[in-house]
Amino acid sequence: MLTTKDFQVGQFIRSKAGRDKDRIFIIIDKIDENYLLLVDGDLRKVESPKRKKIKHIASVDLASDDIKAKLLDGKKVTNLMIRREIEKLGLM
Repeated sequence: MLTTKDFQVGQFIRSKAGRDKDRIFIIIDKIDENYLLLVDGDLRKVESPKRKKIKHIASVDLASDDIKAKLLDGKKVTNLMIRREIEKLGLM
């Protein structure tokens, strides 16, 4: 069974369920062992991240080193930064 330990801040994920199904997000925080906070810089902005259960997401096995470094250093991450990182994947 997956837990939040299997995911890292800055990692790209794909939603498997809900209205945002098949949408790409970046993990910005871990809430507990079942929930993560996700943003995409478009519908889910940094100011109001999506709380999602880990059973409803799938890992893309890629991470943004820039976003991860900024989040771990406590620096501000903007919606534009998030959108650009997701666009680099070419999956939007």
